[in-house]
Amino acid sequence: MPRYHVGVDVGSASVRAGVFDTRGHCLAQAARPIEQYRPRAEFVEQSSDNIWQQCVAAVREAVERAAVAPGEIAALGFDATCSLVALGADGRPVSVSPSEEADHNIVMWMDHRATAEAEEITATGHEALKYIGGQVSPELELPKLLWLKRHRPDQFAHAALYLDLADFMVARAIGDLEGPQVGEPGRSVCTQVCKWLYLAHEGRWPEDLLARLGLEALLEKPAMQGAIRAVGSRAGTLSAAAAEAMGLSGEVVVATGLIDAHAGALGMLGEDPEGSLAVIAGTSACHIAFSREPCFVPGVWGPYWGAVLPDGWINEGGQSAVGALIDHVITDSAACDALKAAADTAGISHFELLNRRLAELEHEHGELTAEVHLLDYHHGNRSPRADASLRGMYSGLDLNEDIDALAVRYLATLQAIAYGTRHIIEALNAHGHAIERLRLCGGALKNERWLQEMADATGLPIELPAEPETVLLGGAMLAATACGDYPSLREAAAAMSGTDRRLAPNPARRRFHAAKYRVYHELHADQLKYRELMRQA
Repeated sequence: MPRYHVGVDVGSASVRAGVFDTRGHCLAQAARPIEQYRPRAEFVEQSSDNIWQQCVAAVREAVERAAVAPGEIAALGFDATCSLVALGADGRPVSVSPSEEADHNIVMWMDHRATAEAEEITATGHEALKYIGGQVSPELELPKLLWLKRHRPDQFAHAALYLDLADFMVARAIGDLEGPQVGEPGRSVCTQVCKWLYLAHEGRWPEDLLARLGLEALLEKPAMQGAIRAVGSRAGTLSAAAAEAMGLSGEVVVATGLIDAHAGALGMLGEDPEGSLAVIAGTSACHIAFSREPCFVPGVWGPYWGAVLPDGWINEGGQSAVGALIDHVITDSAACDALKAAADTAGISHFELLNRRLAELEHEHGELTAEVHLLDYHHGNRSPRADASLRGMYSGLDLNEDIDALAVRYLATLQAIAYGTRHIIEALNAHGHAIERLRLCGGALKNERWLQEMADATGLPIELPAEPETVLLGGAMLAATACGDYPSLREAAAAMSGTDRRLAPNPARRRFHAAKYRVYHELHADQLKYRELMRQA
């Protein structure tokens, strides 16, 4: 009987499921939207019930589209955003929202309510912080938990269980959250080491830091009591309720999960992960570098032991707004409606229309952004500056409001994002890595101009995966390993992934990008100068 594996990706705006064979070929996929709630500025919340319901629907549809028998599905692997899920002793949602909505029980990764708490934890200078680049981001879980304890002590006390979203999905799938009293669900070493400050290489929590923060009670809750499992290990099998809901067999193996970006990195590994930088570009971007030995990179998360492969280290850089920033620049323009109307008339996406117009303008005028510069810190800087308080900047404003003016600003945005990636690469290489190539997945794959700007700005070749849905493929690799179809994740990654094509940088643009990259850093320096001037006032 043939064997297939389902990868489930819980992103920021949707749940996607894909059915793969043992060679990594995708037979079919399906997606369902999920809700976001924004009760205040900097607050972004979700509902675990909504996400689970949409997950079930996506899996059912993907299996139906693949036209495989339910009994041929051997295993299922989850990945999800690194968002915090709060549950009661009965496994039901506990609100984390000022709106008091009971089912708003997830603090999303992009929620920045805990910026002050993140700064406070950073100020401790605790030795554990050297494994997250020395800086604590409000996107991590401990700042969020500290915020809840201080600002909503009733909700904090009511929640018996806190889980990363990937761990919630696994626990829900195997039935660990069923019954009148939930136990201590297992969790992934990926989520715990990357977002909870678990020291996986030593197999311990920084208990003295938790006590200093007043969070030692977490060690007595299931939040930190369940078994911490290796990535891709077998977590269990589908519960009867989950199997019935998904239309699958109760014998389907469920793998220990991953954070979504890490699943994308796994899906692009191939046979030589060291020396490559995996760039997972969506709403935000994550940059994952692999190494056999730990590399300590200031402002870059990690080194994390076992966070993707159970026998190696990673460092994780990131940009907080990438796809979201491009969308913002377009929708913020007075030409947005005209752009989309023209794209509809031409029967192409508005990105393709902008890319075509840029090619025409460059044929007439050459480089278009010599006097137009953008700093992409609209949602702060995740790395390597690790400063959530930073903001975006724009130089070169004029009064033009047509599509051509928008095209130039769009190009400056693509370049700024590429310079942010270059900055991360330089930080990694200065502290032990030797990045020789980029491997990209996510939304960037659909935008040829974005890819070329990334190659030209970084000076590195880009390898594009044969399977564009590499995050889903990473979930399928987890599943294939957990059910025994491959003996290790390295072997699953080598067998199930491949490269479709290679994009080389254009050496003729090297000096231009070098100059603009210097401007990029000057914009940041100017921002700090302006802050100091106003502070003195």
